[in-house]
Amino acid sequence: MTEVLKETNFEFLGKKRAGKVRDIYEQPDRLILISTDRHSSFDRLIAHIPHKGQVLNQVSAWWFEQTKDIVPNHVLAVPDPNVTVVKKLKTVPIEAVVRGYLTGVTDTAIWTRYSKGERSFGGLTLSDGMKKNQKLPNPIFDPTTKEEKHDRTLSVEELVSEGFVTKELFEKVKQTALALFARGQEIAAERGLILVDTKYEFGVGEKGKTGLTLIDEIHTPDSSRYWQKGSYGERIAKGEEPEYFDKEFLRLWFKEHCDPYKDAVLPPAPPKLVEEMSRRYIQMYEQITGGKFVAGEEPIIPRMERNLKQYGI
Repeated sequence: MTEVLKETNFEFLGKKRAGKVRDIYEQPDRLILISTDRHSSFDRLIAHIPHKGQVLNQVSAWWFEQTKDIVPNHVLAVPDPNVTVVKKLKTVPIEAVVRGYLTGVTDTAIWTRYSKGERSFGGLTLSDGMKKNQKLPNPIFDPTTKEEKHDRTLSVEELVSEGFVTKELFEKVKQTALALFARGQEIAAERGLILVDTKYEFGVGEKGKTGLTLIDEIHTPDSSRYWQKGSYGERIAKGEEPEYFDKEFLRLWFKEHCDPYKDAVLPPAPPKLVEEMSRRYIQMYEQITGGKFVAGEEPIIPRMERNLKQYGI
């Protein structure tokens, strides 16, 4: 039986903050980011997926390495399959969203807004009559705010006037995000994938001591949308949805078997679906990186404890 990493409690690492997927330990000048196997949807935890945390951590580490010539990143070390030690930086309060295709279903998604009549996105005006999942004339930078209540899609003028960023920093974030996306699309294409859209987060040093730095994660199956390149043309021609890394099936199961927004207790996710989700994460790791996935040694907690001993405070 494969072990799952539900949570960590390493008191020797300092104060812990638990995010949706990550446990974050804060130290004076660095953060210890531990990717767990937690899987969230409907703003709550719905399952634990074996190897998910390791896949996310290692895919990110791989992409940070492929893009460090474009922009410095926050990685100091990857001492364990589930752990990245990073520089502590001040977060730029915008999500740098880049879109290459007319798609998506959420309120902020470009296809949703296009369907409602919007035509101007990130300085690009789209023509009428475009179809869902069509490639955009060129990738667009379509940032949202990073706020407690609800992320908003704002224009550059609004972002500057509301004090999120300066005009100069906005331009720097935009150019860097587009360069990262171009590199991502190029490498993904070599792997038989289309990088459809993604989001980046950036940090800066206090008092501007450190320039723009890429933080958080990059081009993971959680922060990015990927489609299979080989079947894209044929499926679009038939009016079908592209073949994508699909995590929806687990969400749909919960919607069919309970009210995931209102029920106090949710039924456990079926083991077969959990297993399938794990398999898909591993497949994405192997297709993106071109390497064989090697599961970290179990039991997980004692292994991590050994690997993190040097980072105690």
